[in-house]
Amino acid sequence: MDSTILYLIIGVFSGLTGGYFIAKFLEKTNSSKLVKNAKKEAANILKDAANEAESLKKDKILQAKEKFIELKSEHEKVILDRERKMAEAEKRIRDKESQLSNELARNKKLSTDIEVKMKDCDLKSEYLNRRLQEVEKLHKSQIEQLEVISQLSAEDAKKQLVESLKSEAKSEAMGYIQQTMEEAKLTAQQDAKKVIINTIQRIGTEEAIENCVSVFNLESDDVKGRIIGREGRNIRAIEAATGVEIIVDDTPEAIILSCFDSVRREIARLSLHKLVTDGRIHPARIEEVVEKTTQQIEQEIIEVGKRTVVDLGIHGLHPELIKIVGRMKYRSSYGQNLLQHSREVAKLCGVMAAELGLNPKIAKRAGLLHDIGKVPDTETELPHAILGMQWAEKYGEKDEVCNAIGAHHDEIEMKTLYAPIVQVCDAISGARPGARRQVLDSYIQRLKDLEQIAFGFTGVSKAYAIQAGRELRVMVESDQVSDEMAAGLSFEISQKIQTEMTYPGQVKVTVIRETRSVNIAK
Repeated sequence: MDSTILYLIIGVFSGLTGGYFIAKFLEKTNSSKLVKNAKKEAANILKDAANEAESLKKDKILQAKEKFIELKSEHEKVILDRERKMAEAEKRIRDKESQLSNELARNKKLSTDIEVKMKDCDLKSEYLNRRLQEVEKLHKSQIEQLEVISQLSAEDAKKQLVESLKSEAKSEAMGYIQQTMEEAKLTAQQDAKKVIINTIQRIGTEEAIENCVSVFNLESDDVKGRIIGREGRNIRAIEAATGVEIIVDDTPEAIILSCFDSVRREIARLSLHKLVTDGRIHPARIEEVVEKTTQQIEQEIIEVGKRTVVDLGIHGLHPELIKIVGRMKYRSSYGQNLLQHSREVAKLCGVMAAELGLNPKIAKRAGLLHDIGKVPDTETELPHAILGMQWAEKYGEKDEVCNAIGAHHDEIEMKTLYAPIVQVCDAISGARPGARRQVLDSYIQRLKDLEQIAFGFTGVSKAYAIQAGRELRVMVESDQVSDEMAAGLSFEISQKIQTEMTYPGQVKVTVIRETRSVNIAK
């Protein structure tokens, strides 16, 4: 059994050894095949790489050749372009050289011609000088011969000739003047009447007489209470701001505005209309509306002036003169509206100037502006004709217009025919029956004088003549006039009125001093 086991072990051992050697042999065989395959693949890879490298080399060589050819072509183009530009520049230079040569040749020829002509002119000038000298010698010899023959010098002969001609011309002129004067006397008076009558017949305007009161209509009597305000503060504020007396009486649905100055009255009327329409009536609002209305009236004055000059065909009038013309709408002269009067005078002057063969535009201009001195902003002692003439000169009007304005009341000498035309037409417009009223003008002047006296005192800011001149209401600055000074000021004004003015009845002087403190809540 032991031997059997031993043989078995030996057999197993022998099998294992044979398998090992077989495995080793197989492994060696596989390794050699792998090595051969790997070498073959490596050789293929190297061959492919060599082929690809050769192909890339050929491509790069081709690209390089193409790039070279492209750069060479561009270089050739640049060289050709430069050569073309150089050829053009050379051509221009050759053309300019040729042009310059031609110009030089022409200039040289002209210089030669000028030199020849100058020599010719010099020769002619010398010849003319010689001829003049000969003529002067002959003239002197002839004069000497005439002096010997007439036994008179040239100066004496000239004097005798002038004297004889002067006396002859004088006698003929006197005869002509005498004949002309006789003919003019026969026809002048008749022609003058005809011109004036024709002018008056062709121009007719309505007669305008101003009043000193305006009626302001209301929708209902309830509005009167709001206009008066609590304890009368609203109506006092309106009167203080406008200078117009407001009369609230039993007249149904109406209140009366009384003031001699129609501008103030119009401002008050428009302000009341705005306040009543808006419904907010209190002192601050009243002052705001009155200020805006004043500016509106100023603008309306300018518009009236522009419309007037356009209607009359007057051009180039200075803006300040246009404003003065517009302000004439709110002025009167002896009860006659000043603007209507001036328009009428302008039309009369234009027609009359045309009849007399003068420039109707200048005549119209002088007629429209003849009374501008009646609407000064401040009081002046100059006559209105002189003041108007100074304004016309200041704003560039012609001498004919200025002289006609200044001479239409004979303050200065009349230098042109336009001055008597303006004077006559002014008289025609004012002398028609009912055209003027002396009473109204003197009344308005008295009220203006009342206000002017108040402004002569220190601290007075506003002064209004109301109650048809029976009361003078004076507003003073609170920082300049104290309560005690206000009482003394009232007395002083009343004494000055009493000594310097003539007026019917009595004048009540009321001095109002008001202190205001205003702050704004933000």
